[in-house]
Amino acid sequence: MLNLYGASIEEMSVHQIGNKGKEEGMFLSKEPYMLDSELISHLSEFFFKPFRSKEENHQQFSHDTDLSFNDLYNLCKGIFNAPDSFHDYTKKIAELLYSKSEHPHIVPGDLYITLLHEVSLDNVMVEAIGIFKAEVPREFMKLKRDNENLIINIEDGTFLEKLDKGALIFNTEEESGFKVLSVDANRYDAKYWVESFLNIAPKQDEIFQTKKYLKLCEDFSKDIVFPNEDQNEQIKFLNKSVDFFAKNDDFVEDEFINKVIENPEYQREFKDYKEKFKEDYKIEDFSNFAIANDAVTTMRRQFKNVINLDTNFEIKLNFTDDSSNNFIEKGYDEEKGMFYYLVYFNEEKKK
Repeated sequence: MLNLYGASIEEMSVHQIGNKGKEEGMFLSKEPYMLDSELISHLSEFFFKPFRSKEENHQQFSHDTDLSFNDLYNLCKGIFNAPDSFHDYTKKIAELLYSKSEHPHIVPGDLYITLLHEVSLDNVMVEAIGIFKAEVPREFMKLKRDNENLIINIEDGTFLEKLDKGALIFNTEEESGFKVLSVDANRYDAKYWVESFLNIAPKQDEIFQTKKYLKLCEDFSKDIVFPNEDQNEQIKFLNKSVDFFAKNDDFVEDEFINKVIENPEYQREFKDYKEKFKEDYKIEDFSNFAIANDAVTTMRRQFKNVINLDTNFEIKLNFTDDSSNNFIEKGYDEEKGMFYYLVYFNEEKKK
């Protein structure tokens, strides 16, 4: 769990990065920026706000050949090991970002690199590096006094309500690539920030494993259960899957299949489905793992427990067990030539 409310910005360097493909160049500050308490207050909110509302999907630096070839990983490791050389390392980070800024869609911007102290991660205080890019300048209207009159000046500047791109690198788990969180408000160039510059990959911990397996269950319910049954059966299967995860601390695949997928034919199809798409879900070895409760709660909120009908009606199911077998039935009215759902209840609830 990440808590940034007590985090302090100890040092900051500011550079400007253009589009290398358009030969826009870059500007590297000679010295680190002199900070004061008021500026720190404004910048902390600007930098940290996107991460407070972001779901914590930790990632880590990676490389196709070996982690030691990841340039940004090495630069961040250099900062943590030699904080006195912070500003020199930020110049190298700016140069690295500029070298990746060749696509014509990449927007120039202001680059802020910070060294953070007192960051609470999983109830442990760690140091962190913040890399933030503000890309789109907005026009601001300022009134200035000129003797007895007011003059309107239109100026460009950074809008402190929206951070375009950002990354937090935590000084923990160095050997496996540190823990990293990233945000990107502009999806049109996501590969440039996440893949080319940061070069990060999902951290395959219990959160990743839990979410990926439940995503597999969701897609299986859409691709296999629904076409062969109906939306009610699809939702029942998905709810039984989530319920299994919610009631267990550890996931054992054989136990899951036997308890959740009662139909032997579907058991075989589920195994075939997982084998077919295991590379897409990155779950080759996910047969036993610890279940992350927070991830189960997150996925439950994302799943849609709604039966959509072509008559513009929706039936929302608010339960996660087999009670639908007792309170809802599907039938066919031959006179109307239409299917129907019959729903049982004792009384209507007041809103």
